[in-house]
Amino acid sequence: MSDQVRGAWPAVLEVLRQHDAGTLFGLPGDDLKLLDAIERADDPPRLVLCRDQRNALFMATGHALQTGAATAAVVGKGPAVTNAATGLLEAQCSHAPVVLIGAGTDPHHIGARAFQELDQVSALAPLTKWAHRVEHADRLVPALRRALLVATQGAPGPVYLEVPDHLLDADVPLRGRGLELTTGIPRPLRAAERPILLVGGGMRHRNADRVVERLAERLGAAIFCTASGRGAVDEDHPHFLGLSGLYAAPATAQLWSTSDCVVSLGSRLEETATLDWPEPIGDAVPVVQLNIAAEEFATDRSGPCVAGDAAATVEGWLAGDLGGRRGEWADLVTATRQELRPRVSGELRIPDLLAEVQQVVPQDRILVQENGLQDMWSYFFPNYSCGPRGGSVVPSEQTSLGFGAAAAAGVKVAAPHRPVLALVGDGAFALFAADLRTLVRERLGVCYLVLRNGGYGWLQQQADQHEPPITGFAFTGDEPLARTPGVHHALVERRADLAPALAEAVRLTAEGTPCVIEVLVALDDSALRPEGDFGTAKPDEELP
Repeated sequence: MSDQVRGAWPAVLEVLRQHDAGTLFGLPGDDLKLLDAIERADDPPRLVLCRDQRNALFMATGHALQTGAATAAVVGKGPAVTNAATGLLEAQCSHAPVVLIGAGTDPHHIGARAFQELDQVSALAPLTKWAHRVEHADRLVPALRRALLVATQGAPGPVYLEVPDHLLDADVPLRGRGLELTTGIPRPLRAAERPILLVGGGMRHRNADRVVERLAERLGAAIFCTASGRGAVDEDHPHFLGLSGLYAAPATAQLWSTSDCVVSLGSRLEETATLDWPEPIGDAVPVVQLNIAAEEFATDRSGPCVAGDAAATVEGWLAGDLGGRRGEWADLVTATRQELRPRVSGELRIPDLLAEVQQVVPQDRILVQENGLQDMWSYFFPNYSCGPRGGSVVPSEQTSLGFGAAAAAGVKVAAPHRPVLALVGDGAFALFAADLRTLVRERLGVCYLVLRNGGYGWLQQQADQHEPPITGFAFTGDEPLARTPGVHHALVERRADLAPALAEAVRLTAEGTPCVIEVLVALDDSALRPEGDFGTAKPDEELP
């Protein structure tokens, strides 16, 4: 089979074949492209052609209940979908793993009173475990793989997948071989000679006994984490190399390009975590996924998947045969860590602030972060390390502006005896500032490290880098932060003033006084630069 097929239905038939879903029930749309694809296929499924969509869903439900496997049904759009709804209701109440594949309106015609136009996802969502419309050809195969997975795993039940008309003649990629649900130690993990561990947010509160670090030592593996996975592992461990994807240090590129197995622990493999991964990962290089539920698996990369509690599962792996020693790879991992060094300079810069935080604030500190232009310095290891006892809370992939500033208060309520710091830009802080009075009233001693560049630095940088630069609108200005009664406020303009200001904030926040340390920073002190150094040292800069 080639790595691309022409048309959505040949792709659907190939994925169903890979998953041994050999029988279809339904009454397809009047374009009949499904029937054409079946007649042209080398190993087509059996299509039970029905005369009523409701009966097709009833038949599919009976088949799924008898086999225990995912069973597919196909219908057209509009009234065909509403006719099928009664069958979905029965499948839902019967916990039958039925995958309903429906036609859909071309996006160019939505809102134009198109033939049989209906918001089918909204209509069927209450009757399914998952309802999804595929908009792009390259998402069809991963979406169908996920549909088959969600339907069968956990409490079984029906799912709905909509394949709009514009995909019927599109070129559809067939990358990867699909997911393989397994138990025990996955074979690629035992066979790996150059493994990488990727630790996601699902490992938070699951690594008390350091099973991740023990697994890395046993395998000789490199440890990376996602942004939400920070604090789950000891970032001072000699195998830890920072964040993956968008936030990966260039010095780690060789490890990613030569690894023969990536083990994802509690990660959904979101876009920022997998950005710029080498093409073979998830195809020739398997990705082993361990997650609490099948719904959390990423379906656009191939490899074994294990559903279960991460800590207990890894403990089980450690008790078994994990293959031979990988000393040469482990040496490369630790040598790569030695290449990662923070940038230093004589002027006040954000990495200097992060270095002082690590020196002055106790090790059990929790850093709550935003995801703006300059507070992202903390994402780029080794500018900041959580160490063995520190914690980290970051926004989700939605990166809601102001989340970190407000979430820090909730973190302090949950951890009243630990230092809690929020690293935020002044734009995000301004959205939160009215609730500083809440912290005063509740005696929540959070220390806000506010990077003052005059407002929305991210947008200003985009405007400045635009070709030609956008000069008629300004997103930054020289405005000091407003003072709030009951909040200790310090202004830092020199590097020498950082440590005293932090020490005073540690003392006051322990007594329940909120603190704001306003740090003046230049707009070009950014971790994300056009030249692509992404928070790491340039060759001609001074290194410690």
